[in-house]
Amino acid sequence: MYWLLLLISIPYLYIILRVYKSLRGIRSFTAASTPDTFISVVAACRNEEASLPFLLADIAAQDYPPSLFEFIISDDNSSDKTHDVASGFPGIINLRVLRNRGSGKKAALRTAVSEARGNLVVAVDADSRMEPGWLKTIVSFHEKEGSDMIICPVMLEAEGSGFFLRFQELEFLGLQAITAGSAAAGDPLMCNGANLFFTKKSFERHAFHLHDELASGDDIFLLHRMKADGSSRISWLESADARVRTNALHSPAEYLRQRARWISKAGSYKDLSTKFTALATLAVVLLQPAALIAAFAGIRFLLLYPALLLAKSLPDYLVLRNTAVRYGKRYLLKWFIPSQLIYPFYVIAVAACALTGRKAGTHRKQAGQKAGREF
Repeated sequence: MYWLLLLISIPYLYIILRVYKSLRGIRSFTAASTPDTFISVVAACRNEEASLPFLLADIAAQDYPPSLFEFIISDDNSSDKTHDVASGFPGIINLRVLRNRGSGKKAALRTAVSEARGNLVVAVDADSRMEPGWLKTIVSFHEKEGSDMIICPVMLEAEGSGFFLRFQELEFLGLQAITAGSAAAGDPLMCNGANLFFTKKSFERHAFHLHDELASGDDIFLLHRMKADGSSRISWLESADARVRTNALHSPAEYLRQRARWISKAGSYKDLSTKFTALATLAVVLLQPAALIAAFAGIRFLLLYPALLLAKSLPDYLVLRNTAVRYGKRYLLKWFIPSQLIYPFYVIAVAACALTGRKAGTHRKQAGQKAGREF
């Protein structure tokens, strides 16, 4: 019985150790000179009047010829002063603020990219922050590699103290580790739309296959579509200069809702590697609370829980330590053990939140259809 349950951990161990091996081979890229390629930076945003001034200031401060880039903001039907704040910024020569021609982030991205003058595009979120060498590094890497998509690093900034914020940082580091390791291994599983480069041609080829019926996933679905077409070169860019920083959430309820939105799109994934990774991870995670419950039911199961916890924790630690060191966040490792203990219950909470949200969405849709018929 013990061995049978532990065998379920083997696919997960294989995936994580493969990621770890790939992470160890990653080398940092440094831009040798300023490129001379025109590029379009796009941001789809809604009700971001508070965040936009910081992003605009960072874009204006880029160590890149101002005439060689444009910044396009696609306002997704904001009800605040997003449009006015963006339009009134004086520090960027080629700044355009557009109204979303549809509704939702994916439509807003299509609006922005369709108006882009550059053949190269990099997408950011409204709360992204970056260093002056960010744009130069990304374009230099593209000129060297010729990639159709470049997955760039994102760091989570969590100001404050306490377990909740440290847990967020560790989980985000884990996601970045899988992102970097899988891409470096030639089988990218995920990316982050807060810092994502792609060619305009590649985006337009797949722009209407991003599942508009789902609230999120513009980045992942684009990645999977480009990966599936077999002709796109997808690369990971390892560079401190290419990182963007984004803010952590301070409300546990908001955090759960965000993660629930993220996992709600998993059912629409077509990429087999991503589906296999998700199922292998879910199996290992859910076995732990099951083993803990079984230990109370019979003493013969007493050692199963620690065995499963150890089988998951050892490879996880290797991957997280590698990433924490690369990102200068080694201090987070002291929170590793308590985070591992709580993680299965966090996954259950996120899944419950996702199911609740899906049922509520179904009821709203049915109510709307009924009202339409009555009308």
